[in-house]
Amino acid sequence: MRIGTLKRNRGFTLIELMIVVAIVGVLAVLAIYGVRKYIANSKTAEARNALGQIGKDAATAYEKEAMAASVLTQGTSTAVLRALCKGASKSIPAGSASIQGKKYQSAPSEWSVDAVGNSGFACLKYVMDQPQDFMYSYNMSQSGNAVGDSFTALANGDLNGDLVTSTFTMLGAIGSGLVLNIAPTLKEALPEE
Repeated sequence: MRIGTLKRNRGFTLIELMIVVAIVGVLAVLAIYGVRKYIANSKTAEARNALGQIGKDAATAYEKEAMAASVLTQGTSTAVLRALCKGASKSIPAGSASIQGKKYQSAPSEWSVDAVGNSGFACLKYVMDQPQDFMYSYNMSQSGNAVGDSFTALANGDLNGDLVTSTFTMLGAIGSGLVLNIAPTLKEALPEE
Protein backbone atom coordinates (compact mmCIF):
# COMPACT_ATOMS: atom_id res chain seq x y z
CA MET A 1 0.00 0.00 0.00
CA ARG A 2 1.06 3.40 -0.71
CA ILE A 3 1.07 5.97 1.96
CA GLY A 4 -0.31 8.69 -0.35
CA THR A 5 -3.49 6.75 -1.15
CA LEU A 6 -4.54 6.14 2.43
CA LYS A 7 -7.36 8.35 3.61
CA ARG A 8 -7.61 9.29 7.19
CA ASN A 9 -11.05 9.34 8.83
CA ARG A 10 -11.62 12.82 10.12
CA GLY A 11 -14.49 14.43 12.00
CA PHE A 12 -15.69 18.01 11.86
CA THR A 13 -13.54 20.70 13.37
CA LEU A 14 -14.81 22.80 16.25
CA ILE A 15 -15.06 25.86 13.98
CA GLU A 16 -17.22 23.99 11.45
CA LEU A 17 -19.57 22.86 14.22
CA MET A 18 -19.79 26.40 15.64
CA ILE A 19 -20.70 27.78 12.19
CA VAL A 20 -23.49 25.20 11.82
CA VAL A 21 -24.85 26.01 15.30
CA ALA A 22 -24.78 29.75 14.51
CA ILE A 23 -26.67 29.21 11.24
CA VAL A 24 -29.29 27.06 12.98
CA GLY A 25 -29.67 29.74 15.67
CA VAL A 26 -30.24 32.50 13.10
CA LEU A 27 -32.82 30.36 11.27
CA ALA A 28 -34.61 29.63 14.57
CA VAL A 29 -34.84 33.34 15.42
CA LEU A 30 -36.24 34.13 11.95
CA ALA A 31 -38.77 31.30 12.25
CA ILE A 32 -39.95 32.47 15.68
CA TYR A 33 -40.37 36.04 14.41
CA GLY A 34 -42.32 34.81 11.37
CA VAL A 35 -44.62 32.61 13.43
CA ARG A 36 -45.35 35.41 15.93
CA LYS A 37 -46.15 37.78 13.06
CA TYR A 38 -48.43 35.18 11.47
CA ILE A 39 -50.30 34.56 14.75
CA ALA A 40 -50.77 38.29 15.40
CA ASN A 41 -52.04 38.82 11.86
CA SER A 42 -54.53 35.98 12.21
CA LYS A 43 -55.87 37.49 15.44
CA THR A 44 -56.25 40.97 13.93
CA ALA A 45 -58.25 39.44 11.08
CA GLU A 46 -61.10 39.10 13.60
CA ALA A 47 -61.26 42.88 14.10
CA ARG A 48 -61.00 43.61 10.38
CA ASN A 49 -63.78 41.16 9.50
CA ALA A 50 -66.05 42.23 12.36
CA LEU A 51 -65.77 45.94 11.56
CA GLY A 52 -66.31 45.26 7.87
CA GLN A 53 -69.53 43.44 8.75
CA ILE A 54 -70.61 46.20 11.14
CA GLY A 55 -70.08 48.73 8.31
CA LYS A 56 -72.26 46.64 5.98
CA ASP A 57 -74.89 46.25 8.70
CA ALA A 58 -74.89 50.04 9.28
CA ALA A 59 -75.48 50.60 5.56
CA THR A 60 -78.28 48.03 5.50
CA ALA A 61 -79.96 49.56 8.56
CA TYR A 62 -79.65 53.06 7.05
CA GLU A 63 -81.19 51.99 3.74
CA LYS A 64 -84.20 50.19 5.21
CA GLU A 65 -87.48 51.95 4.62
CA ALA A 66 -89.02 53.45 7.70
CA MET A 67 -91.88 55.86 7.95
CA ALA A 68 -93.39 58.12 10.53
CA ALA A 69 -95.32 56.20 13.15
CA SER A 70 -98.61 57.94 12.49
CA VAL A 71 -101.81 56.94 10.75
CA LEU A 72 -102.05 58.20 7.19
CA THR A 73 -105.37 59.55 6.13
CA GLN A 74 -106.62 58.82 2.64
CA GLY A 75 -104.96 60.87 -0.05
CA THR A 76 -101.88 61.77 2.03
CA SER A 77 -98.32 60.49 2.00
CA THR A 78 -95.27 60.39 4.21
CA ALA A 79 -91.64 60.60 3.35
CA VAL A 80 -89.46 57.55 3.70
CA LEU A 81 -87.16 58.21 6.61
CA ARG A 82 -83.57 57.00 6.76
CA ALA A 83 -81.38 57.22 9.82
CA LEU A 84 -78.20 55.70 11.16
CA CYS A 85 -78.54 53.39 14.13
CA LYS A 86 -78.05 55.24 17.40
CA GLY A 87 -74.90 54.45 19.35
CA ALA A 88 -74.58 51.40 21.56
CA SER A 89 -75.03 52.02 25.27
CA LYS A 90 -71.93 49.94 26.13
CA SER A 91 -68.92 48.24 24.62
CA ILE A 92 -68.76 44.46 24.37
CA PRO A 93 -67.18 43.33 26.60
CA ALA A 94 -67.88 46.19 28.98
CA GLY A 95 -64.26 46.48 30.19
CA SER A 96 -60.87 46.08 28.58
CA ALA A 97 -59.64 43.76 31.36
CA SER A 98 -61.70 40.98 29.74
CA ILE A 99 -59.56 41.02 26.58
CA GLN A 100 -56.06 41.77 27.92
CA GLY A 101 -54.07 38.84 26.61
CA LYS A 102 -57.12 36.56 26.65
CA LYS A 103 -60.28 35.73 24.75
CA TYR A 104 -63.78 36.76 25.77
CA GLN A 105 -66.97 34.81 25.05
CA SER A 106 -69.89 37.21 24.88
CA ALA A 107 -73.48 36.27 25.58
CA PRO A 108 -76.14 36.97 22.92
CA SER A 109 -77.93 39.19 25.43
CA GLU A 110 -74.95 41.58 25.48
CA TRP A 111 -75.42 42.33 21.77
CA SER A 112 -79.18 42.91 22.15
CA VAL A 113 -79.04 45.17 25.24
CA ASP A 114 -80.27 48.18 23.19
CA ALA A 115 -83.15 46.31 21.49
CA VAL A 116 -85.85 48.33 23.27
CA GLY A 117 -84.55 51.63 21.92
CA ASN A 118 -83.63 50.05 18.56
CA SER A 119 -80.10 51.32 18.74
CA GLY A 120 -76.55 50.01 18.93
CA PHE A 121 -75.74 46.46 17.90
CA ALA A 122 -79.41 45.43 18.18
CA CYS A 123 -80.34 47.98 15.50
CA LEU A 124 -77.44 46.79 13.35
CA LYS A 125 -78.56 43.19 13.91
CA TYR A 126 -74.94 42.34 14.66
CA VAL A 127 -73.89 39.62 17.06
CA MET A 128 -70.64 37.74 17.57
CA ASP A 129 -71.07 34.18 18.79
CA GLN A 130 -67.41 33.10 18.77
CA PRO A 131 -64.72 33.92 21.36
CA GLN A 132 -63.29 37.35 20.67
CA ASP A 133 -59.91 39.03 21.13
CA PHE A 134 -61.27 42.57 20.81
CA MET A 135 -63.69 44.93 22.56
CA TYR A 136 -66.26 46.42 20.16
CA SER A 137 -68.16 49.69 20.33
CA TYR A 138 -70.46 51.62 17.99
CA ASN A 139 -71.19 55.37 18.19
CA MET A 140 -73.28 57.74 16.10
CA SER A 141 -73.00 61.54 15.90
CA GLN A 142 -75.78 64.10 15.70
CA SER A 143 -79.29 62.98 14.69
CA GLY A 144 -78.16 60.30 12.24
CA ASN A 145 -80.27 61.50 9.32
CA ALA A 146 -78.61 64.68 7.99
CA VAL A 147 -75.65 65.40 5.76
CA GLY A 148 -72.46 65.20 7.82
CA ASP A 149 -73.84 62.87 10.49
CA SER A 150 -71.58 59.87 10.97
CA PHE A 151 -70.92 56.61 12.76
CA THR A 152 -67.74 55.14 14.21
CA ALA A 153 -67.23 51.46 14.93
CA LEU A 154 -64.18 50.57 17.05
CA ALA A 155 -62.33 47.38 17.90
CA ASN A 156 -59.79 47.68 20.72
CA GLY A 157 -57.53 44.81 21.70
CA ASP A 158 -54.54 43.89 23.79
CA LEU A 159 -53.41 40.63 22.20
CA ASN A 160 -50.34 40.06 24.35
CA GLY A 161 -51.59 41.53 27.64
CA ASP A 162 -48.94 44.26 27.86
CA LEU A 163 -51.52 47.06 28.41
CA VAL A 164 -50.72 48.55 24.98
CA THR A 165 -53.94 48.68 22.99
CA SER A 166 -54.37 48.17 19.26
CA THR A 167 -57.27 50.07 17.70
CA PHE A 168 -59.17 49.47 14.48
CA THR A 169 -61.70 52.08 13.32
CA MET A 170 -64.46 51.92 10.69
CA LEU A 171 -66.00 55.27 9.70
CA GLY A 172 -69.14 56.15 7.80
CA ALA A 173 -70.85 59.46 7.06
CA ILE A 174 -73.98 60.71 5.34
CA GLY A 175 -73.03 62.66 2.23
CA SER A 176 -74.87 64.82 -0.25
CA GLY A 177 -78.11 63.32 -1.47
CA LEU A 178 -78.38 61.62 1.94
CA VAL A 179 -76.20 58.75 0.74
CA LEU A 180 -74.27 56.82 3.36
CA ASN A 181 -70.58 56.68 2.49
CA ILE A 182 -68.42 54.13 4.27
CA ALA A 183 -64.63 54.42 4.41
CA PRO A 184 -63.03 51.98 1.95
CA THR A 185 -60.50 50.82 4.52
CA LEU A 186 -60.03 50.65 8.27
CA LYS A 187 -57.86 53.02 10.25
CA GLU A 188 -55.38 50.94 12.27
CA ALA A 189 -53.23 51.98 15.23
CA LEU A 190 -50.69 49.49 16.62
CA PRO A 191 -52.44 46.54 14.93
CA GLU A 192 -50.15 43.86 16.36
CA GLU A 193 -50.22 44.87 20.02
